[in-house]
Amino acid sequence: MAVLPPGPRFILRNVHYIVTPPALTLLAINIASRFFGVTVPTWAVVILSLVSFPAILFGYLAWEERRWRKAAAAHGATLPPIVKKRDVKTDNEPEKRFPRDMIFRLCEKYGYTFLIEIFFVKRFFTNEPEHIKAILATDFGSYEKGPGFREQMRSLLGVGVFNADGDMWKFHRSMTRPFFSKDRISHFDIFDRHAMDALQQMKTRLKEGYAVDWQDLVSRFTMDSATEFLFGQDVRSLAAGLPYPPTSDMARMQTFKPDADEFSSTFLAAQIASSKRGRFQQAWGLNEFWQDKVEAQKAAIDKLINPILTNALRQKAEKGANADEKVSEEDTLLSQLLKVTDDYNIIHDEIINILLAGRDTTACTLTFAVYRLAEHPDVLRRLREEILSVVGPTRRPTYDDIRNMKYLRAVINETLRLYPPVPVNIRCALKDTTLPSTHPGEKPLFVPQGMRMIYSVFVMHRRKDLWGPDALKFDPDRFLDERVQKYLTPNPFIFLPFNAGPRICLGQQFAYNEASFMLVRLLQQFSAIAFVPEVAPESVIPPGYADSPGSDGSDRVWIGSHLTMYAKGGLWVKMSEAQDE
Repeated sequence: MAVLPPGPRFILRNVHYIVTPPALTLLAINIASRFFGVTVPTWAVVILSLVSFPAILFGYLAWEERRWRKAAAAHGATLPPIVKKRDVKTDNEPEKRFPRDMIFRLCEKYGYTFLIEIFFVKRFFTNEPEHIKAILATDFGSYEKGPGFREQMRSLLGVGVFNADGDMWKFHRSMTRPFFSKDRISHFDIFDRHAMDALQQMKTRLKEGYAVDWQDLVSRFTMDSATEFLFGQDVRSLAAGLPYPPTSDMARMQTFKPDADEFSSTFLAAQIASSKRGRFQQAWGLNEFWQDKVEAQKAAIDKLINPILTNALRQKAEKGANADEKVSEEDTLLSQLLKVTDDYNIIHDEIINILLAGRDTTACTLTFAVYRLAEHPDVLRRLREEILSVVGPTRRPTYDDIRNMKYLRAVINETLRLYPPVPVNIRCALKDTTLPSTHPGEKPLFVPQGMRMIYSVFVMHRRKDLWGPDALKFDPDRFLDERVQKYLTPNPFIFLPFNAGPRICLGQQFAYNEASFMLVRLLQQFSAIAFVPEVAPESVIPPGYADSPGSDGSDRVWIGSHLTMYAKGGLWVKMSEAQDE
């Protein structure tokens, strides 16, 4: 069955909004002519029909806001402050044209929960832990991902767990949960094999005198680890080799891209295209009128995944009734899913969803952890001392080793605090509800049915009133000293790198283990790291970037975001190999 392109599909879905204004205008003119003898010339009919669109739109917006205020009063609540349109625009100075600056400035002016209008549609925006707690946990049943988000992400995520609501989400969650057991996520053979491959390639490149894009390296490491963990065979993206710095002569010679490299690059392109749709809200289809830009990237993704899935389904059909339905230690996620369903699309979508999470969250954490270690040699030295004292310079760490390295966990947590892999997320209100007041004597905030709720843990993690006056500084000790009791213990919802509530990330401990393992292996072999963004012009921050109200002024990495956070232009580093100890 043919699927309409995004543009025509959007028009058909919203045809009543297009037809109603001129139809009402023509009806009014017809009534005026028939019953009151008023003759309206053709040119006036045309003008009135055109004017009817903004007139009805602004009339509807005024009526909607009035209805909200009446409903809020009936709930004993109030609406949050509404951002004025002039405050949404970025300033003219180049150094003020960064979206994160605008959000921090809006928070300074309007507080940490407000209504913001985007393309004539109002959205809640919150960085308040009590409000995020209600959305994710205490009032979980009142919110879902919502039809707008599902439609935006359907081309990439299909009906997978991250793009499902209600019974479909529960079904996907129940399919996946048994796989992420403690024994399985602490089985480190996969991590070790790919980590040693990645680090050996890095040593070779560094000995040639070139910097290495650590972000690219760990993205390949996590891609190969995730695909082997999920499918039982990896896509071998590390086999493609590491890129040379863009300013080097060798970079011009790297033109051939093997299938695995094509898979990784198109997977990234699909994520970027999916996230850009959010800028256009529900009208994104008009920007991709005749071609779905995400679907155009799927061919390279499916070229690797589809044969694996088809072969697994064929093998299951051959085994028939003799297939073992119990989950075993040898099972991959794919074989586990095949024991639950034969639906090709459901399994395909779930694999894509888990692959996205399994690759990107850990790659993000490792990228920014190494950036901060390069910028804080004292932290690197202390972390390396802990690693060598626990596992020595060569021994492979065990699950218990990693649990015993408290400073390692603190470094990872501090990285997740300042650079949460999913900096912004969204929910949609299923019904009229309220968010709790955050100060004594204040009314709760009214949330109307259908309202899209945008929440940013990135902003929340950097609030000085929640984390202390040094909230913008990288300091792993905040997860070890008295600040834990002062800030985090009384209000655990101020730290949500993996979300919370019923939809909390199932792979949280998998990500911690993988990131920990790679950092241990890295610092067993390297004793110093230097950040050298100048070898890649795209990674150099623009003037004024570090002056953001959400920065301590020391930023040298340009943060980007699609579905997850990343370093624009890569994270180019040079490292010093450790001497035999």
